[in-house]
Amino acid sequence: MSQSFISSCGAAPRRRTHNDSARQTIKKSVQEFSKTYSQLFTPLVFPARTDNVRAGMNKTVIEVQVRAVLPTSGGCAVFIGNNDKVFIIYVDQTVGSAITMFMRDITKERPLTHDLMAHLMTALGAKVERVIINDLKNATYYARAIIRAENELQQKKIIELDARPSDCIAIATQQKAPIYVSQEVWDEVDDMSDVLRKMEEEGLKPDPETESED
Repeated sequence: MSQSFISSCGAAPRRRTHNDSARQTIKKSVQEFSKTYSQLFTPLVFPARTDNVRAGMNKTVIEVQVRAVLPTSGGCAVFIGNNDKVFIIYVDQTVGSAITMFMRDITKERPLTHDLMAHLMTALGAKVERVIINDLKNATYYARAIIRAENELQQKKIIELDARPSDCIAIATQQKAPIYVSQEVWDEVDDMSDVLRKMEEEGLKPDPETESED
């Protein structure tokens, strides 16, 4: 089935000047975080795998994973990528916290927004099949969520929804669905692997005790 991949939003740096500023911001956040907040919240850092696939889509895409989530003064920096490249998408604190909880399988007392979305889809016989970060325009990322639905007569259909990359990442993480980046976006983003390596070298890794808590 031919599918088009258009919009959604989630701000991220695009120009070199912005990326230089982003590196300084992240570097400062890492330093401040490691000194001040290491006892309150540990950034998530995960191993990577890499795949270049078509996945039934009409564009070449690269499978990526959430490599790390780092709090910043304005929200959270989500490191997305694989062994070849890592880039950053900035999200608000609420979504960043949701991604963190889904990665750690933290049980919540009451359902939050993304939990409610998942419950609604389950009730309607739908599930996230994959998400694609498919475009980057004017320093804004765009994404699509591909939903597979089946009714009580076992009739199946594929639904493609416009969604913010931050929400796509959250629901994909929650439902263990693959995350893809289009080749065009992948080629355009700057590699931030050195920043992630710096985080790992400074020991900003998941705390087993923190992860085992509720």
